[in-house]
Amino acid sequence: MSRPAGRVFCLAKNYAAHAAEMNSDAPAEPVVFMKPASSVVPPGARIRFPGHGGELHHEVEIVLRIGVGGRCIPRDHALAHIDAVTVGLDLTLRDLQRDLKAAGLPWEACKAFDQSAPVGEFLPITGPTELDDIEFGGWVNGEARQRGNTRNMIFPMDVLVAHLSNIWTLEPGDLVFTGTPEGVGPLVPGDRIEVEASGIGEFAWEIAPAESS
Repeated sequence: MSRPAGRVFCLAKNYAAHAAEMNSDAPAEPVVFMKPASSVVPPGARIRFPGHGGELHHEVEIVLRIGVGGRCIPRDHALAHIDAVTVGLDLTLRDLQRDLKAAGLPWEACKAFDQSAPVGEFLPITGPTELDDIEFGGWVNGEARQRGNTRNMIFPMDVLVAHLSNIWTLEPGDLVFTGTPEGVGPLVPGDRIEVEASGIGEFAWEIAPAESS
């Protein structure tokens, strides 16, 4: 990446078909959670299987980078605050997530662990870009797992940026994971996961065994 990652904002259930596969209703407004900077992983890195869970799932997502900060950004100005786009992964410990949700507890341990946000190389946005019609997908060991298009988002990108800026002052370098389509599934040590987005590129990571305690 051309600049260090700032905060990592993530959107949950932003594709209706994914909400349905999680046995959840589509949300009435954006559902936001955050990850620390230590979650960000560059392309080609080896990702250690997290040792505090047993069921690691991939969630392929289009990722935005904020280039111009702001507070309470109007929706019709929101896209001008994005300076680059890529494709990445929101890695999730699904077994731990089920336990935390059942207990009504926060999600950080299942969503915000180290290396839980791999991102590809960012494509700078230098002019009008069709962010609302990006085809993207993910493959595990060459097998297609997820396919999506940003036109199927419940909340499009301008809505997401405006919504986030009404809660937090956005800063250059902040990342926005915009949600995943259906087809999420497991990863195990030894797997190679590839993500690709039309006009952006293809990036891959390998899953390594958990560190010894």
